[in-house]
Amino acid sequence: MTSQSAATLRSRYVEQTASELEENHRRQQELTEQIAVLKQEEALLREILNLAERYGGFADTSRLPEQLQGESVAAKTQQATAESLPQGPASASAQAGGSGRAGTKGKSRQPLLGELLADLLRTHDQPRLARELRDELLEKHPDRDPTPQVVRNTLESLVAKGRIQRHRQQRSVLYSLVESGRPENTAAADS
Repeated sequence: MTSQSAATLRSRYVEQTASELEENHRRQQELTEQIAVLKQEEALLREILNLAERYGGFADTSRLPEQLQGESVAAKTQQATAESLPQGPASASAQAGGSGRAGTKGKSRQPLLGELLADLLRTHDQPRLARELRDELLEKHPDRDPTPQVVRNTLESLVAKGRIQRHRQQRSVLYSLVESGRPENTAAADS
């Protein structure tokens, strides 16, 4: 083996190793993001289970507390909310102020972050970066201030639900709305 062929071979190994390390780092970032999404979903499911346990004493558990009618139900809801608050001076003021959902009956709910992001994607023909979507969200909804990681996690959650598509371009990940009537081809989009 000549010194030139050894140098060429060494150079190829270095390039291949660098490429594999970069791919490994990219995959680690993806897995870290997926773990974060799963942790958020776990926390949400735990909260749902806690709410289900809290409202398990209602006569008709197939209906949500907001759907139940009557004075006794409102009293039970207030009592359950008061029991879940920590005791102390701060909780007394929260109870006096009417915390919980019992006082929000006439108010409309704030849209979920996923709904807002899907609406933003609906206005664009081309796939968008998570950063661009977050900037646009902050501009159109100044009352919302999710972290970049929360935006990415929410977008990945929408990908998992099949509502949006993920597109990879070199080292960037872009998102677009899934068009109805067109079969989803995520394998081609991920390439």
